[in-house]
Amino acid sequence: MAGARQGLRRLRALLRKEFLLLLRDPRMRFFVVVPPLIQLVIFGYAATFDVRFAEVGVVDAADTAASRALLAAVAATGHYRLQRYAAPDDAEAAMAAGRVRAVLRLQPDFAVRPVIQLLVDGSDSNSAQVILGQLKQALKRASAPVPGPVTLVERNWFNPNLDDRWYFIPGIMANVVLIATLILTAMSVVRERELGTLERLLVTPLGRFEFVVGKLLPVAAIGLFDVLLITIIAIGWFQVPFRGSLAMLLFASSLYLLSSLGIGLLISSYAGTQQQAMLLAFFVIMPLVILSGFAFPIANMPRPVQWLTWLDPLRYYLVVVRDLFLKGSDPSAHGFELLMMLLLGAASMLLSVRRVR
Repeated sequence: MAGARQGLRRLRALLRKEFLLLLRDPRMRFFVVVPPLIQLVIFGYAATFDVRFAEVGVVDAADTAASRALLAAVAATGHYRLQRYAAPDDAEAAMAAGRVRAVLRLQPDFAVRPVIQLLVDGSDSNSAQVILGQLKQALKRASAPVPGPVTLVERNWFNPNLDDRWYFIPGIMANVVLIATLILTAMSVVRERELGTLERLLVTPLGRFEFVVGKLLPVAAIGLFDVLLITIIAIGWFQVPFRGSLAMLLFASSLYLLSSLGIGLLISSYAGTQQQAMLLAFFVIMPLVILSGFAFPIANMPRPVQWLTWLDPLRYYLVVVRDLFLKGSDPSAHGFELLMMLLLGAASMLLSVRRVR
């Protein structure tokens, strides 16, 4: 009994010491309370597979009272914004560019033969299945003014079988590169600080810019190697098609790495230990992944949450990577995404370099 009491006393003293060490540091108190609350609020609104709103292209070659009433009933559901196009090629080009997520085509003889062709952007397989099911239900409910039964002809573009691997593997590549490079950058600088070598380096003739470049270039090389490795595995093992340009993929990845490396360096400037750097890294990585559109479409998120996604470089890289794999888009189609990655990368690099003392 005496030994058990002494063991409990030692355990109580050890627990008291650990809790004091944990709660004495203001940054640790911050990690215990603030990140879970922020993540709960953001993820509670952002994490949803429901498609509450979608842009739908319409080619109404019939243009009759019945066809107009049918389309008006679909728009009245509040889930779709119909954009009219004069020619099928215009609507299909809009879907390839990502401006619409589905296309409804009504032939000139719709009054005699009520057949509707429904094209869905299959590059986002989850959303495509949801939009396809919801549009079919909306069209069936709205087909009252149409004489005779309405026939729906379905077709999935870019991913005919709606294979989830074709959608997720390019996104996994983007997430792996983000996690690996961000954590490596954050941990490498903090490790130098903990070992005491950072101060020695900064009092040498080595300039601040040279120090940053020397730290970031090896990690950037690792990131590009991961991009090539995962691309080879995706094509060779998982049979994911790659229809774009490899040079474009490497160029977009380089712009993307500017942001991930800059964020990692910025984290290292605030963290005093490797433990704090790891906690900060995961606190940053989780919102970046959730708000990027990797699993949950950005269009389904509330408007304030959508505004936050504008600061997420992963959002723009995912668009470029998935389009290069599944659509083979022309580089000129991604000028906005490339520009945003460049701006976010330059901003994160500038802030991190200024923070390096």
